[in-house]
Amino acid sequence: MIELLDLCYDVLIGILEEIDPHDLAACAQTSRGFNQFIKENKRLYKTLYLKHFDDPRRRRPADPEPEWVGAMQRVVRCQKILDSANNDLKREEFTFVATTVDELIATMSQDEDGVTHNKRLVTDQFQRIAQNHDAFMCRSSLFDRAGTGKQRPAGDEESRQLSARLHSLFGFPPSNAGRRDLSTNPYARSRVYDLRNYTDNNEWGPFRDDGTMRVDWEMIESIMIVIGYNSCYCTHTVSNKLRPPWFAPLDGVIPEDAHQMGAARNYTALVQQPDISLNMKDPYGVEGIWSRIVCFLDYNDLYHYNFSTEAMKVPSDEPRDALNTDEAIRHIIMDLRITDVTAPGPFDNSKLPIVHFRGKSKSVDAHWDPNANSGIRGTVSLTPEGEVRWQTISVFQGGEERWRSDGIQVGGLHCPRGVVGTWFDKDFDAHGPAGPTAFWKVSERPVDSADEDSDSEDSFWDAS
Repeated sequence: MIELLDLCYDVLIGILEEIDPHDLAACAQTSRGFNQFIKENKRLYKTLYLKHFDDPRRRRPADPEPEWVGAMQRVVRCQKILDSANNDLKREEFTFVATTVDELIATMSQDEDGVTHNKRLVTDQFQRIAQNHDAFMCRSSLFDRAGTGKQRPAGDEESRQLSARLHSLFGFPPSNAGRRDLSTNPYARSRVYDLRNYTDNNEWGPFRDDGTMRVDWEMIESIMIVIGYNSCYCTHTVSNKLRPPWFAPLDGVIPEDAHQMGAARNYTALVQQPDISLNMKDPYGVEGIWSRIVCFLDYNDLYHYNFSTEAMKVPSDEPRDALNTDEAIRHIIMDLRITDVTAPGPFDNSKLPIVHFRGKSKSVDAHWDPNANSGIRGTVSLTPEGEVRWQTISVFQGGEERWRSDGIQVGGLHCPRGVVGTWFDKDFDAHGPAGPTAFWKVSERPVDSADEDSDSEDSFWDAS
């Protein structure tokens, strides 16, 4: 009888490359010789990883070759925990599982056949098994008040932020879990419209209140719930292009072209090349048509919620009551074009340049809307931790600047999920107004349309 180890090397490797990654460890335990054979064959781990999971090099072409053995072992261990019915184990392994899933999402990409293994894996684990959704995506502070008996916030800030990040990336699909998520809207709304969360330390954007400009994923999570709820239940009938792109699992988290990531090209050097077009210098994909949603409270309701006698009694470290007041929602179309690309300054993230843009903003709901129809200008840059940050200013007739916004592109560079953040008064008025906003690209501008419209656009900006 021929033993496996007596087989030709290529034949044995060929057999092992056909097994499921979960079974590799079991094979290694059959004998000392087999264990040694498997451990010494990194090619085997690489082949199995690329067969069952997305190739991380597509999203990170400038990074060193992945450490395939450890990468596969982490994913297999993560899957086993997710498949387990042991809730205590899930709680104990929260950080390991959450960071591994976050890495799987960060390296999601489509192969030549349009298949993404990571998306299929993560979607299955968090839609099919309700325990996983509750144990890993419902651990932010939002669920201290809004959660079910199985949804409880994590015990530390970093874990709560990580859970909110996963929730924001996964989205709010129209499943039972998705509907439960949107039902937390009164509590998410209370966070978004609590003006105490808009400070100099976070520059009134969705950042942590410690001056580091790290993303506050708990705020992002709440904003997405508020906008998603309003978009689902608003009385307007709008096209799919005007609905936020987070109602399908992991929708819009894969870049439109994973091979054209900013790290793959030296954009900072291109800034100094005068003969290269601005579009070629832009790593963010700014130019085009963008769909936008802005939500807001009636100012009297906002003021009462924050500055009434009862509101002023709430301790600074406690959240305000759930907010059930109805909001208004506006659907807006923005037409943006690049005006300049500059090198990052001494205090900016040096990996990518700063792109400046301007354009037009028009209301879809009411063409006469004086707050939605305006010029718009802004910048895109990287935060210190590498997130893509979009800042805008609305410019009205006579050059009046009225509203600002600040947000981050969920999923990162080139991701169609879009930009999620806050809008507020240009002077950062402590009494507001302020609220949530999101925008995402719906089409590229045809090359010749920019030339045809240049005269009218210039006259628009001259008039403003």
